[in-house]
Amino acid sequence: MVAQPEVVPRSHPFETAQTARRGHFTSWDGTELYYRAWPAKNPGDKALIFLHRGHEHSGRIAQQVEELGLDECGAFAWDLRGHGHSPGPRGYTRDYYDHVRDLDAFVKFVAREYGIPVENMVLVANSVGAVTAAAWVHDFAPRVRAMVLAAPAFRIRLYVPFAIPGLRLLNKFRPRANISSYVKSKMLTHDTEQAKRYDDDKLITRNIAVNVLLGLHDLSTRIVRDAGAITTPTLILSAGRDWVVRNSAQRAFYENLSSDVREMEVYPDFFHAVLYEQGRETAFSRTREFIEAAFERDIDRTALLRADRTGFTRDEYLRLSGHPSLFNRVRFSLQKLGMRTLGRLSNGLRLGWKTGHNSGDSLDYVYENQVRGVTPIGRIIDKAYLGAVGWQAMRERQGILESQLRRTIQHLLDLRESVRIMDIAAGRGRYVLDIVKEFEGRDVSALLRDRSEYSLAEGRKLAEAVGVSNVSYVQGDAFDTDSLLAMDPAPNIAIVSGLFELFPDNARIMAALEGLGGLVKPGGYLIYTNQPWHPQLEEIARTCVDWDGKPWVMRRRSQAEMDELVASVGFRKIDMGIDRHGIATVSVAERSAS
Repeated sequence: MVAQPEVVPRSHPFETAQTARRGHFTSWDGTELYYRAWPAKNPGDKALIFLHRGHEHSGRIAQQVEELGLDECGAFAWDLRGHGHSPGPRGYTRDYYDHVRDLDAFVKFVAREYGIPVENMVLVANSVGAVTAAAWVHDFAPRVRAMVLAAPAFRIRLYVPFAIPGLRLLNKFRPRANISSYVKSKMLTHDTEQAKRYDDDKLITRNIAVNVLLGLHDLSTRIVRDAGAITTPTLILSAGRDWVVRNSAQRAFYENLSSDVREMEVYPDFFHAVLYEQGRETAFSRTREFIEAAFERDIDRTALLRADRTGFTRDEYLRLSGHPSLFNRVRFSLQKLGMRTLGRLSNGLRLGWKTGHNSGDSLDYVYENQVRGVTPIGRIIDKAYLGAVGWQAMRERQGILESQLRRTIQHLLDLRESVRIMDIAAGRGRYVLDIVKEFEGRDVSALLRDRSEYSLAEGRKLAEAVGVSNVSYVQGDAFDTDSLLAMDPAPNIAIVSGLFELFPDNARIMAALEGLGGLVKPGGYLIYTNQPWHPQLEEIARTCVDWDGKPWVMRRRSQAEMDELVASVGFRKIDMGIDRHGIATVSVAERSAS
């Protein structure tokens, strides 16, 4: 076992001006992860969040902190799970996305423990760490100042033919399998001293789990393709002679970015370890210049309010609304024919054709997740339908939503406040009923609105069946600003779940948000969902119908866009959960004081 260093008391944030505070923070799942913090020589409220390379640990960051020389910034880094002093099998985690969630937890910890706002943080990330940083910025849309990505590992060079399919097969039969890294110090840097330090470092992990490598590959593919969702100022430092990762993926990521400030520096003779190479002074100088400029700029995301009229998701929506290529027209026509004929043996598909695949009834069926169908063939089809990645995400979303709602209720009760919940498009409101029943005997009530009288009637029956009396159902249009403003009593928890994702224009969304912004008093909360990404957008648009019987064409909103819409009416995002596929998010925002 690796000996754990002594934790310095909280009253002393740093050991000395020369050394780091060493301790642990509690991550999103309760795991205690090891971290280091270096003091700002000129104390202030600015921070650099460093992410180490794959195989390595936070102790390797000390050199970067020193050579970067930004005296007004504190610096922070942690050891990934299975690395350095952090727990877990070496080079392994259950899911690569755990690292992204750990970054989110670490930033929250730094903000809380050291009093540094997220708006005053810059990410500096190496290789695999750069993928984690980019994924976090993409999925969670934090208001960080900027990020610097050194040789981001968006596509690792795997010199064995058909390596990824082979690794997937291995992972299927041996989920905990690991492989030795082919990366040697001579492939990382020309600097012999740095190479020796790497070779002699006993904390460096020499192997990597197969599932981690596959998770990195899949996440990188998604983030590169959807980099248009990222508006954070970004600097990429690329090695011209990189034997570890492919520069083409870095270039694609750079070209896809929507950031007004995006820069890419290529160092022709550098190996992969850009910040440990000979001549790295040029890279550090460029990084320092970029970070200083980032702190001088104001953060402005107001353009995202118009993303429905101009932006990459609007272009995508228009393409999906138009005619596909001849090949796709034939392919999707055959698929749709099969879904309309043989697919009707599946109860789920049959319900989708009857009520719309995006209807509340269809979603209730997905949540129930009980395979039903006519004949064994129908049940096989229904199992495949319910197992679609999008429906998996919806079920995960429900669990995240329930957890967020439960915590928010408990928080208000701890403050000795009466809890008044309102869902503006609740359908039957099954999950709200379940949560309210959990708090039976406490001062918790709910008002469930919906435009469908049928759904409301079914909801009343459901409430009676489960024995919940402190819930009322009211017909109302979620997009009627005036009717929302007139609600009495005003809720201190408002919920919008699975609604905004169904409408491409922002004007309608703003009508609902303006009503909620005026209704919910300061200190109250808004819980809202979003769907920033979906791998089956075109398949859905070409083969499924909405509640009006028209093609179900979705315009996704990046998380940054959705958060900016919410912020524009006076809410401040404080927390977010996301499914393991990156499809569905649930955010909590607090109504700010006017």
